[in-house]
Parts: sequence; C-alpha cells; structure tokens
Amino acid sequence: MTLANRANSLYGPLDDVAAEAGHVEHPPRVGFFTDTSVCIGCKACEVACKEWNLVPDSGYDLLGMSFDNTGNLGANSWRHVAFVEQDGARVDGDGATDQGSALPDFRWLMASDVCKHCTHAGCLDVCPTGALFRTEFGTVVVQQDICNGCGYCVSGCPYGVIERREHPHDGRAQKCTLCYDRLRGGLEPACAKACPTDSIQFGPLDELRATAAARVDELHSRGVTEARLYGASPDDGVGGNGAFFLLLDEPEVYGLPPDPVVPTRDLPDMWRYAGIAASALLAAVVSAFLPRRPR
Repeated sequence: MTLANRANSLYGPLDDVAAEAGHVEHPPRVGFFTDTSVCIGCKACEVACKEWNLVPDSGYDLLGMSFDNTGNLGANSWRHVAFVEQDGARVDGDGATDQGSALPDFRWLMASDVCKHCTHAGCLDVCPTGALFRTEFGTVVVQQDICNGCGYCVSGCPYGVIERREHPHDGRAQKCTLCYDRLRGGLEPACAKACPTDSIQFGPLDELRATAAARVDELHSRGVTEARLYGASPDDGVGGNGAFFLLLDEPEVYGLPPDPVVPTRDLPDMWRYAGIAASALLAAVVSAFLPRRPR
C-alpha cells in the first residue's frame, strides 16, 4: 500500500480499491456512467435488472409522481428511473427560484439511479458479519448467506440505497450487485445491456470518466451549460463512485444528496475526542483519590 493510500484508507482517493480489499491479481475496476441527457425513461433497465436478478415486485401502486411508480431505490428496486417534471421556473443551488432561465417552459428530466459502488462504501465499513465485500472488479456485493439482517448498512449508506427486504421475506439487506455473476462470466450487467440509448454505459472506470468528461465538454459546446458530472471525482466525500452520472440540474432535483460523505471520514476525530474525554475522566478520578495536604 502506498503512503497516499494508507492516508486515505478511511476516506479520500484510492488508487486501487480491489488491491486494498486484498485482491492481488484482478481486472480493472469497472462501473457505470449514466448519461441522463439521453435517458428516455423506458425503464428497460428496471425490467432487465428484476428479470436477471429475480428481484420481486413491491406491489403495483400508482404513486402519482409523473410516470415514476417505483419511487426510489430499495430492496426490491435495484434500478430506479426517476421522472422529474419541471416548468419554466428553476430552483438554483441556494434554493431561490430562477425566473429568468432560458430553459424550456416544460421538460422532463429522466435518470436511472443505482447503487454507487463507492470507493469508500459506508455499508461495507459498518457490516459486522462480513456479508458485504469488495469484489475483484471493485464493486460492492452483499453475500445473502452471511447477512443477518441487522440493518447497520442501511444507516451507513450516505445515498440511502441499501435496504432490508421486509415481510414476507427474511429481512436481509439487498442492493445492486452490478451483476457480479455476469461480470465473472465476461458479460456486461443486464441493465446496461438492455438500455436502448446507451444512457447506461458500462466499462473500465478510468475510461468511463474520460468519456464522461468529453461528453460534458460536447454538451457545453452545444449550449447545454447546465450539464455537470456527479460522483465522478475521487476527491469527493466517498472517494468517487463506481457508478456516476451526467446531470442536467442540481443533484437534489434528482433526489441525490449534494455532498455525500462516508461515515468513516470523521472516525479519526471521533477517536481523538474520545481519547481526550477519557484522559480528562482519568485525571479527575486520580485527583479525587490523591491525598490532600492538611491546612
């Protein structure tokens, strides 16, 4: 492990997440680049994911949220296509309404969300049984035969992705595996295979980041100045995502946190403060039993 990686073992950039997890010989890290500018909301990715991974349905409720009846990611929805309806008034990053926007009077923003397979995965860090592990491809997978359904991973995920599959199921945690079985067989994940517009692109992460940067430059040159990348930077709060996005508005518009942070980022400070408190308590106890000089 390099000095940089040792310093970033809890948060920050990591050169090789698979090696950090103990995989000596491994393929390049792979992931998803989702270009929401070409997503047509067909939900082929949702269907392909459910069919390949045998993910059960959550009922057939009409949520009244445009054409989005999945709602969000969860134990029974490893892919979620969001439909965001916008009128001419835009909300900027400060929460103020921008009435002077040159954007259309009405538009749909569509985006296929998925587990981010973070460089520093909060779910993996807090799992007490080792059910969550880092694969040789750099992805994060739940081993169902080891998961005890404690739910620690649910609160450890800064994106709210992972969830326990409740009654009538057994309560074990569920999330996207990036089709680990297909990767081991030399196949691309089912969702990327089914996407008709290549909105979901799969491949080596370094190549996807280069492709994404070029796509942003292309959109900017065409006047789509609101295009930006989300989760692509290794310097963000989770060390960069294995699944990142090109967005056409602020992350909050898509239901994504603006500044996700892995819980372990604050672990050194927590231990330091705990040490200071313990030292102060010890000093107080010792001083209470020291003999006092007679006046």
